[in-house]
Amino acid sequence: MTREEKAKVIEDITGHLAESPSIYLADISGLNAGTTSDLRRACFKADVKLMVVKNTLLAKAMESSDKEFGELPTTLKGNTSILLSQTGNAPAKVIKNFRKKIDKPILKGAFVDEAIYVGDEYLDTLVNIKSKEEVIGDIVTLLQSPAKNVISALKSGGSKLSGILETLSEKSE
Repeated sequence: MTREEKAKVIEDITGHLAESPSIYLADISGLNAGTTSDLRRACFKADVKLMVVKNTLLAKAMESSDKEFGELPTTLKGNTSILLSQTGNAPAKVIKNFRKKIDKPILKGAFVDEAIYVGDEYLDTLVNIKSKEEVIGDIVTLLQSPAKNVISALKSGGSKLSGILETLSEKSE
């Protein structure tokens, strides 16, 4: 690979890193072609981009990126794949579901909304991170709940109130 080609690859990787709020590094070594294809399909269905990259090129892309990756570059040993997503927990869910069949991919680390996780032991934590859409949905549900209770009380109380007023009016006649 020429210097120009390497510079182009680093530029492309840097662009992908800049566009993605969720960046996972995983080891998928040892997967055969069929299993790798299955993993790629699972990533595609979950709207996760999977890229296999050279560690040195990824390290240079991380250095030239605007993001602060902390300890994440120290995980760049052996086979490294990048899983990129707009949703914080999507790559973790893909990895967890895929590992029901085999013991790969192994999570090396993740950068999710400026938080850094190093090590496979954080997989369950990352699966449970709620996406922005899920958090907004929870907030909307919480905000709607009291309003629904008030409307429900007014509706049921309204019939009781009209019944009481009707009874009072009949007694006064």
